[in-house]
Amino acid sequence: MGLVVVRLDCNGGKVDTVADPDNFLHRLLPPMDEDSDNLLAKVDWYGDTYFNYRQMKRFISEWDRLAQRAQSLHEGEMITRVRALAVRCHIDRGLLRFIGD
Repeated sequence: MGLVVVRLDCNGGKVDTVADPDNFLHRLLPPMDEDSDNLLAKVDWYGDTYFNYRQMKRFISEWDRLAQRAQSLHEGEMITRVRALAVRCHIDRGLLRFIGD
């Protein structure tokens, strides 16, 4: 099982979800590197990682670079859906939660 990405409202309620059952993100996301200032490198594969609406501009920029590495239609669709969650998170001042295995 791969990561699950959830958009939460400002009260922590679940609004939308994108699952990665084929574990595409494991190949696409950068390795967990604490020395890096890359937000996407902070995603915890085995725990939960939260990004708030104030981080979304940078998150979306990094996500767009990640999207260029998609190799299949399914990867591209999942990346597009997660990006849409991030955009809504930014607009609605919510949270984006990555849930690890």
